[in-house]
Amino acid sequence: MWLKKLNIALFPVRYNDKYYADALASGKFTKLAYYSDIYVGSIACRLEKNEGGAIRVYIMKLGVLAPYRGLGIGTRLLNHVLDLCSKQNIPEIHLHVQANNEDAINFYKKFGFEITETIKNYYTNIDLPYCFVLTKLTTLSQAKK
Repeated sequence: MWLKKLNIALFPVRYNDKYYADALASGKFTKLAYYSDIYVGSIACRLEKNEGGAIRVYIMKLGVLAPYRGLGIGTRLLNHVLDLCSKQNIPEIHLHVQANNEDAINFYKKFGFEITETIKNYYTNIDLPYCFVLTKLTTLSQAKK
């Protein structure tokens, strides 16, 4: 499975079978990216229900191999998910980012994500165990306010 191979190359965390089952169950919300016939990145999402019962998207992982960063691949992967949310009237997208990952935080902020929560001791076995929750409300959900 290419998603598993990319995750091993990209992230220090090993994922269990439930992670991959959730990624596959999300259908088009999980996507691989390739460059010159080489798999170089992926986005994996999970569809969830919030407290009110509305569907929202949780971005489990978005990553691009280092030699291919800066080519717009991550942007295309994220835009793919944002477009799906718009077409399916999904009002919210959220994710967790390690608090010291400034590149990722700045990347998501360019797309309108905001830090909505800080969670201490979210990660285990790493030096900085806290993370930020970044959330983006679609124009649909913002219009209802």
